Amino acid sequence: MTPSREWIGRGLVLATLVAVVALPFALRKESAPSLRADDTVVIITPHNEAIRSEFSRGFERWYRERTGRSVALDWRVIGGTSEITRFLESEYMGSFQLHWTRTLGRKWSDVVQRSFDNPKVALDDTPADDDEAQAARRAFLASEVGCGIDVFFGGGTFDFIKQADAGRLVDSGIVERQPAWFTDAVIPEIHGGERFWARDRLWVGAVLSSFGILYNRDSIQRLGLPHEPRDWRDLNDPRYLGEVALADPTKSSSIGKAFEMVIQREMQVRLREVLEARSGLDAETAEKVAVPEGWVRGLQVLQLAGANARYFTDTSQKPAIDVGQGDAAAGMCIDFYGRSQAGVVSQRERAGGTTRLGFITPPGGSVFSVDPIALMRGAANRSVAQDFIEYVLSAEAQNLWNFRAGEPGGPEIFSLRRLPVRRDSYAPELEKHRSDPETNPYGEDNTFVYRGAWTGRLFTEMSFIVRVVCLDAHDELVDAWRAIIEAGMPADALAVLQDMSVVDYAQAGGRIKGVLAAKDPIAELRLGRELANHFREQYLRAEAMARAKR
Repeated sequence: MTPSREWIGRGLVLATLVAVVALPFALRKESAPSLRADDTVVIITPHNEAIRSEFSRGFERWYRERTGRSVALDWRVIGGTSEITRFLESEYMGSFQLHWTRTLGRKWSDVVQRSFDNPKVALDDTPADDDEAQAARRAFLASEVGCGIDVFFGGGTFDFIKQADAGRLVDSGIVERQPAWFTDAVIPEIHGGERFWARDRLWVGAVLSSFGILYNRDSIQRLGLPHEPRDWRDLNDPRYLGEVALADPTKSSSIGKAFEMVIQREMQVRLREVLEARSGLDAETAEKVAVPEGWVRGLQVLQLAGANARYFTDTSQKPAIDVGQGDAAAGMCIDFYGRSQAGVVSQRERAGGTTRLGFITPPGGSVFSVDPIALMRGAANRSVAQDFIEYVLSAEAQNLWNFRAGEPGGPEIFSLRRLPVRRDSYAPELEKHRSDPETNPYGEDNTFVYRGAWTGRLFTEMSFIVRVVCLDAHDELVDAWRAIIEAGMPADALAVLQDMSVVDYAQAGGRIKGVLAAKDPIAELRLGRELANHFREQYLRAEAMARAKR
């Protein structure tokens, strides 16, 4: 090749590379919306694109009508609540380190790092005698240290309680601005045993969620099941082997909440049994018997559902999609994922009169809980953020959650299929506009009452236990369950399979809670490995017993 041809060839390669790199910039919009708007609000959320799109349009219109100014919503979407939590922890630590060392001129240390966002660091009324940990905690709570985020929108109450306890949330002032909204007639403080807004007002419920089972009627018929699922325990039927879609509760706090509902249901059933069997027994004594036994029963229900599972996915949306496609017969999911998937399929099959998909919240098997919204400490756009929170809780915005797309006052493009938190959003005259007029979380038929004292303090421990019982030893669990099924369900092998003595209520609240609370990754890993190996050996033993019966 001559030098001139060589340079021409190099030039063509270089031009091609430049074109490839420049193409995305050439195709992008002229400028980001935030650069053209008068004001901006930065929101971190696990909410999907449909929700973000409808609330952006709604708030932009609402804000202009009230202020005469334009606003841009800068959505930060980094994954689920687990990823959001890690992000916030990291960003606040970095910001506080700068504040501590540069603004306050103090030396950074491991004690400061461990203490500034630790709610267990107790403070008194005498700052002068603070030790290093107390001084760090007090300085953080008195600061305007931020993380670049104004609003946290979406996720479960567990996630918001963690953020509030750490000190990363501050009072948005919405209760003072709109006191008439925070009454039993609009947004009750507590309903069905669930708190709908924080006593200290650091977070407020924005929308409701419950949990249930999405199922595929074609698959139910193919498997020869006698009926569609009606209860959580139906997912334990051996005919569902390899046909259940589940998510990992350690990756999704929403799915963790669904699993907590299964355990709560078993506790409440056992409590009724104890009271009926022992007339004259007082409720407190009955609870001491029923709660630990219900805990084990609930874990056993989750274990057999896990034995029937095709997988445990990292994302809570996948089970609903796979059931809709017929890749799984049934799956546990959040109500709006189930209803949305069923709705999409029913639109395609409307001419047939029925749909392949059904969704049920087991009667007495789930409570309605809130996905909150909150103002972040150090919000750079505080005033706009407060306006956004007020908008989300307004009657106007609440209609976006469950009005059908195109209805007056409803979403423009997407039917969100979620349940408003405001009680007045369920007024009879609004039913004709709603996607799910038959569902009313404030109706008289919703009798499930959540008992936070039973399981709330063990939420993290429960998810950890489900992981070691069902996920870490999943192959061995499935093999043992299959062998038990083929052997005709021998009681002794099944008893070995379902032995929960190492993760019972006492162990969960004792040793397991102690290790997880210490936040020592090595100790947690060691405990997880130990328990997973225990269950692997247990499942192998159960499998051998079952095979000996054949």
